[in-house]
Amino acid sequence: MATTYLSPGVYVEEMESASKPIEGVGTAVAAFVGFAGKGDLNKPVLVTNWSQFRSNFGDFIPGAYLAHAVYGYFNNGGGTCYVTRIGGQGKSNEAVAALPSRSATSMDTIRVQALAPGSAGNDIVVEVSDVGGEGDDAAELFNLTIRRGGQTETFGNLTMRRGGRGRHAETVVNETQTGSKLVQLIDAGAGGTLAERRPQAGSYTLSGGAEATTAITPAEYQGDVSERTGIGGLEAIEDITMVCVPDLMSALQQGLITDEQLRAVQTGIVSHCESMGDRIAILDAPPEMKPQQVKEWRVDTARYDSKYAAFYYPWIKVNDPATNQIIAVPPCGHIAGIYARNDNTRGVHKAPANEVVRGAVDVEMQVTKGEQDLLNPEGINCIRAFPGRGIRVWGARTLSSDPSWRYVNVRRFFNFVEKSIENGTHWVVFEPNDMDLWQRIMRNVSAFLMTQWRIGALFGATPEQAFYVKCDEETNPPDVIDAGQVITEIGMAPVKPAEFVVFRITQLPTGGASVGE
Repeated sequence: MATTYLSPGVYVEEMESASKPIEGVGTAVAAFVGFAGKGDLNKPVLVTNWSQFRSNFGDFIPGAYLAHAVYGYFNNGGGTCYVTRIGGQGKSNEAVAALPSRSATSMDTIRVQALAPGSAGNDIVVEVSDVGGEGDDAAELFNLTIRRGGQTETFGNLTMRRGGRGRHAETVVNETQTGSKLVQLIDAGAGGTLAERRPQAGSYTLSGGAEATTAITPAEYQGDVSERTGIGGLEAIEDITMVCVPDLMSALQQGLITDEQLRAVQTGIVSHCESMGDRIAILDAPPEMKPQQVKEWRVDTARYDSKYAAFYYPWIKVNDPATNQIIAVPPCGHIAGIYARNDNTRGVHKAPANEVVRGAVDVEMQVTKGEQDLLNPEGINCIRAFPGRGIRVWGARTLSSDPSWRYVNVRRFFNFVEKSIENGTHWVVFEPNDMDLWQRIMRNVSAFLMTQWRIGALFGATPEQAFYVKCDEETNPPDVIDAGQVITEIGMAPVKPAEFVVFRITQLPTGGASVGE
């Protein structure tokens, strides 16, 4: 409504701009589903760095790959992710150590048990030392020092004597207020004199702590949308662009699921990404497969066909802080991090390949060029070790049989454009559906695509060759307008990766004419 002016003067008014610029959405937000040492079950938690993951879900644990995947994600350039913990029902095993007595006969005198359940107690060290001195009383006394990282607890002049005088070890260490915050002691009740029952001096490391990851089923992985559990719970989070389920493989290795169930879950992950239409599934190959085996598994057994999924082989080898050994892990988390790094340095239109896998010390299986010649056409993206060039991702294909959607970067670029246009045109809803609106839509979308062409995301010597935007009487006839719709047609020519680089070299005769004459 126009302003009514009643007296002479200068009037300054703010006018709403007819242009509504479209901003690009984020392209690298991963979602991880797997086993963790602690944390809420079936609740997607936003994590922006490794310290936050450790605080919410604990550290590396034996037999699980979630922590390795998230660590690899951040190490390779990932910045934001969502983590969902599953498979935690049941009772965890606490780390323990049995302290032998000084008796000549073999027997344990004290059982030391970590207060924290699971693998969190596996790095606790208990040191037993003598008090020294002479007399019967000194013969039965000992000191305990308990260490975990930078935390140290000391309890001196302990005895195995119950009641009466003396500091009974179990009573002192287990006292609620002044006792240990790391362990509890259980008196084994061994026979012999107090001196013989005194624990042998030495250093003892607790072990055997493990998380309960039993009774996992494909249904728990897939979850339920309404209950916000498993993979289904990720539907409520709009900014996710990649989905990784690394502990699908640990469940297979532990015999918790069969190969058929593994394929059922991977199919569910792909279906989730297809139904959402704005994310891609990063799938791992089963462990310890040779190239011919993984080809047969992919082509004849799994038979995946989707433009919303990418498949990587083989597993990579990394250092495992939980055991201080080199182990093989699924590569999906590291690959997701490479996607993020590639997006930040080059753009989502660049194929996420020929990139170094940070943190990888080797590959589980060395793939030759001849073997990759068999795998690459089937959409199996290989990770290869090159002398002097490190371990690199050497493939960028989806699992689609449609040549138009052969490459990962094409699928992800379209996801980016579609989501950006969707988010940037909410202002159109309920606007008058006329030619003015059509022109504004074309102007805004064209400006956004022009930016993409300028950075090299669209192919063409001119903008007209790279894209078109059409919103007029032809796309919006009266019946469309009467239905309350406004239809805009967009065409784009995305850049494709130079997957096969060919140099044709010719030998010229001596004294022959130079090229170009």
